[in-house]
Amino acid sequence: MNSTSRKNKICAVIPFYNEEKTIREIIEKTLDFVDIVICIDDGSNDNSNNLVPVNERVIVLKNDLNRGKGYSLKRGINKSIELNSDFTLTLDADFQHQPELITLFIEKLNNFDIVIGNRMQDTSNMPLQRILSNKITSKLLSIKTKTEILDSQCGFRGFRTNMLNLILPTFDGYEAESEMLVKAAKHKLKIGYVIIPAIYGNEESKMRPVKAIKGFIKVLLT
Repeated sequence: MNSTSRKNKICAVIPFYNEEKTIREIIEKTLDFVDIVICIDDGSNDNSNNLVPVNERVIVLKNDLNRGKGYSLKRGINKSIELNSDFTLTLDADFQHQPELITLFIEKLNNFDIVIGNRMQDTSNMPLQRILSNKITSKLLSIKTKTEILDSQCGFRGFRTNMLNLILPTFDGYEAESEMLVKAAKHKLKIGYVIIPAIYGNEESKMRPVKAIKGFIKVLLT
């Protein structure tokens, strides 16, 4: 039976860009909790792509250049839809998101269409600028959507796959994750949360603040 007709209950989508330190381990650990891992190499110029484990349950999509997180998420989500999965998880490749928490997201998806990781219960490990930007964007999105958004910037999310066609992003950058929440509210999808830890190391953020702010403003104006 080919991959497009096989029933894959849970698919994880992991975009990555220059994550050679963590990409192999994050995929291997995620495979303990899902049926298929779809990883998207967003034009890495290090050795990341060569470190992706060769496994029949790992699908690798490669962008011809660095196109952005939203673009990569859309490619991965479309592949999960094509695979006829029941649930789709999205998580980052740098271990800010712990794969062992995937089971909590799946449990919550029995009652919600979308489940988002909420790191704002304990922000002691979160940089101050990230706390402030998250609170501001979450508040603005809550006003726009008339829905309480607790952690708008968390990319650790779970979805009922059959809802994803309604909320596919059109933006290519980090603002795509906010765009998906706006679309979810428009379609009156049920949004739930899982409390997760805020994990930050010494890694350099790939988010460019000015570009991210401009993109977020565009989402608010849609």
